[in-house]
Amino acid sequence: MPPRVPSSAGSPYDPRGAERFHEERATYTVKGDAQPDIEAGVQAIRDTVKTLKPKPGVYRMLDARGDVLYVGKARALKNRVANYTQIGNLSSRLQRMVSQTRRMEIVTTNSEAEALLLEAQLIKRFRPPYNVLLRDDKSFPFILLRAEHEYPRIMKHRGARRAKGDYYGPFASAGSVNTTINALQKLFLLRSCTDSFLERRDRPCLLYQIKRCSAPCVGRISPEDYGELVRQAKDFLGGKSSGVQREIERQMEQAAEALDFERAAMLRDRLRAATAIQSSQAVNAAGVGDADVFALASKGGQVGIQAFFVRGGQNWGHRAFFPTHTQGVDDADVLADVLAQFYEEVPPPRTVLVDRALPEQALLAEALCEVAGHRVDISVPQRGDRRRLMAQASRNAMEALDRRLAESGTKAKINRELAEFLELSEPPQRIEIYDNSHIQGTKAVGAMVVAGPEGFLKNQYRKFNIKTAQTDDDFAMMREVMTRRFARALREDPDRTQERGSGIWPDLVLLDGGKGQMSAARDALEELGIEDVALIAIAKGPHHGREGREVFHFPDGREKTLPTNSPLLFYLQTLRDEVHRFAIGAHRAKRSRAISASPLDEIPGIGPSRKRALLLHFGTAGKVRAAALDDLKRTPGISAGVAQKIYDFYHPGG
Repeated sequence: MPPRVPSSAGSPYDPRGAERFHEERATYTVKGDAQPDIEAGVQAIRDTVKTLKPKPGVYRMLDARGDVLYVGKARALKNRVANYTQIGNLSSRLQRMVSQTRRMEIVTTNSEAEALLLEAQLIKRFRPPYNVLLRDDKSFPFILLRAEHEYPRIMKHRGARRAKGDYYGPFASAGSVNTTINALQKLFLLRSCTDSFLERRDRPCLLYQIKRCSAPCVGRISPEDYGELVRQAKDFLGGKSSGVQREIERQMEQAAEALDFERAAMLRDRLRAATAIQSSQAVNAAGVGDADVFALASKGGQVGIQAFFVRGGQNWGHRAFFPTHTQGVDDADVLADVLAQFYEEVPPPRTVLVDRALPEQALLAEALCEVAGHRVDISVPQRGDRRRLMAQASRNAMEALDRRLAESGTKAKINRELAEFLELSEPPQRIEIYDNSHIQGTKAVGAMVVAGPEGFLKNQYRKFNIKTAQTDDDFAMMREVMTRRFARALREDPDRTQERGSGIWPDLVLLDGGKGQMSAARDALEELGIEDVALIAIAKGPHHGREGREVFHFPDGREKTLPTNSPLLFYLQTLRDEVHRFAIGAHRAKRSRAISASPLDEIPGIGPSRKRALLLHFGTAGKVRAAALDDLKRTPGISAGVAQKIYDFYHPGG
C-alpha cells in the first residue's frame, strides 16, 4: 500500500482559503488544469528522487519564488516523494500543487519520530498553503512560583522557562490562568507583586486589605509561615487539593479549640476559597489525573477541535481550535496534524485522550515521548470518567463549531478577529478606552468610554479631574486615572461578580498612546496587584494615523500592526476617536466653566442675582474690588450687611 499522499486542502482553489492565498501569493495564476506546468513540476520531483535514499526525513516543495508549498515527512523519503510523479493517482488539487513545484529541499533524520517533530516545526514556521494549519499564534500561559526569593512570588508566565521556580500548566488561556491565580491568592495569600515593589513598600497594599495577600512586604508574616503557604500551594497545584483542604480544616478546628477565633475565621475563609475552586470547575475531571483531551467536530466544510487541559484532576481551562486548509482531509488526519503542531511548543502530559483512532498513533506517541522526556500515552477512552469527559469535550466541540458558523454578522466577526489579534481568550464583552486632555497642563481631564458588542455604552462613560499628578505629565495622569479606576473596582467587587455599576471589570483596556502610556498603566495596575486585565496601547503612526499606520503596543513590549484596509483597524480607530472626542469635550467644558467664572463667585453669600446686580452697577469685577464701602451700599439689591461682607472680603485687614 503506497504511503498517504499529502492533502492539497487550503490551496488557492479552496474557496475558503482563496482570499488569504491571493494576498500572500499574488503572482500565482494557474488556469485550466495547469497541464502546461505540470511536466515541469514532475521533472523537478524526479530530479530530486534520483538523489534520495530510503531513509526517514522531511521534504519541502517550493515554487519558482522559493516559497514553501508543502512540508511532509516520510519513513522512506525515496518512496514517498516518488508517489508525486504518478500524476494519474493524484487529485486535481495535488496536480496543481505539483504544477507549482519547481524545487525540493530534503532533510534526513535519525528516525521517523524525529521527522514528525521536524515536520511540525517547519509547518509552524513556514505556514505552507497545502498543509493543515493550526492557526493559533498565542503561546500558552503557565503559573510560576518563583524560587529566588525568601517570599516566593506567584505569577503568570509565558515564553521560555528560564526563571528558577516551579511551573504549572499549560493553561488554556490567560483568562483561565488569571482566574486560578486570583483563587490561589484568596486561598494561600501569596504575593503577586514584583521584587522591587515588595522592597519599597512601607505599608500593606490593597490586596492585604481585601485578604488576598499576607503582606510579607511589611513583616505581617514570617518567612517560615509564608513557606508553609507556598508548600500548600505546590501541593494544591500538584493535584493534592483534597489533602490541602483537610489540612486547612484541621488547622481551623485547632484554632477554634484554642479560642483563637480571628485565626479560625481566616482559615474558614481560605477553606471556602478552596471549596469554591473545586465547585467552579465547569468540567468534571475527577479521576483523570494529568491529561489533555481533544475532540473534533466537522460541519459545513469547517472543523472545530475542543481541547480540555486537566492537571491533578483539576480543569485548567479549555480552548477551541479551528484549523485551516482542512477541506478534503480525513478528520482523523486533521486531528493528528493538529496534535503534532500543538505539542511543538507545549509540553505534553503523560496522557492524551482523543475521540478517534489516529493514523500513525504509535508514531505520534513516540515523538511526544522524545519531547516530554517521559512516556506519553495516546488513547481513545472507552468507559468511566474518561469516557464521560470525552463526551463532554465532543459536545463542546460541536457547540463551538456551531457558534463559529453562526457568527456570520460583521460585528461578531470583528469581535472574533479582535480577540485573535489582541490575543484574548474570547471576544471581549466590555472594552474600556482611556485618554487624557489638557492645554499646557491646565484643566487636565482623564476620560473613559465603554464599548460592548452592540456599540458604545454612553451611560457608563466617566471623566476624571486630575488631582495629584503633575498635569503636564501625560504618563503620570494616565497612572492616576488607572489607579483610581481599578482601586475602586478592587474595593467594590474584588471577586469580579458585578454585571452593572462602577465596580464592573473590563475584558479589555485600550489606551490612546504609545509605550509611555502603556508603561504607566501597567505599573499602576501592578502596584494594585492586578495582572489579569488585558492592556493594549494604540499609538498613531508617522502620518498621525490618517493612513492607518497605528502601532499596537503590548505590555511585554511587543508591537503589532494591521493592514491599512482592515475592518478591524477601522473599528479600533473608531474606539480611539470616540475617547478622544469625549476627552476633548470634557476638557472644553471644564475650560468654559473656568472662563465664565468670576472672582465674585468666591465671595460667601453672593449668588447669581447679587452678582448680576454688582456687575450691572459697576461694570466689571475689578471695579467691584476697588469700590468703597459707601459705593457698595448704594448698589441696588445690595444691603448694608452684604456690602460690608464684600468690602471685608477684599480688604481683610481694613
